[in-house]
Amino acid sequence: MTTRKTAVPGTKAIAKKTATPKKATAKPAAGKAAGAGKESAAKPVITLISKRAKKEHKKKVVRDSFTMPHDEYQQIAEIKAVCAKAKLHVKKSEVLRAGLKLLAGLSDAQMKQELGRLEKIKTGRPKKH
Repeated sequence: MTTRKTAVPGTKAIAKKTATPKKATAKPAAGKAAGAGKESAAKPVITLISKRAKKEHKKKVVRDSFTMPHDEYQQIAEIKAVCAKAKLHVKKSEVLRAGLKLLAGLSDAQMKQELGRLEKIKTGRPKKH
C-alpha cells in the first residue's frame, strides 16, 4: 500500500492509504512435495525447545525449623563475624550448609564420633512462661 497526503482547506494534511495491487506469489515447482513449506516453519520450534532444554532450573529449597542450644547458636554469629572481618558476607543458612558439607566429607567412624559428642536436647518448642 502507498500513502499520499491530501489537504482539506483549514486542516492539517491527512495521510490516506490507497490500495495497490498485490503481486502474485510463485507456485511451488511440480517436483517439490506439497508439505515442503512446513519444514521451514518447524525449525524455529526446534530452536525454542533446545533453548528451553539448555536453561538451568533453580534447585528447590526447603524451609525447616530446628532446636539447638543457645551457645551453639552463638557460634553461628561468631563464624559470621570472622567471615565479615575477611570481607565475606555469609548467612546463617550458608554457615549451616558448610557444616553439613564438612560432616559429609568425614568417614563413617569420624562422623559417628563427632555426632556422639553432641548433647542430646529435647526437640519441639519451649513452653511459654
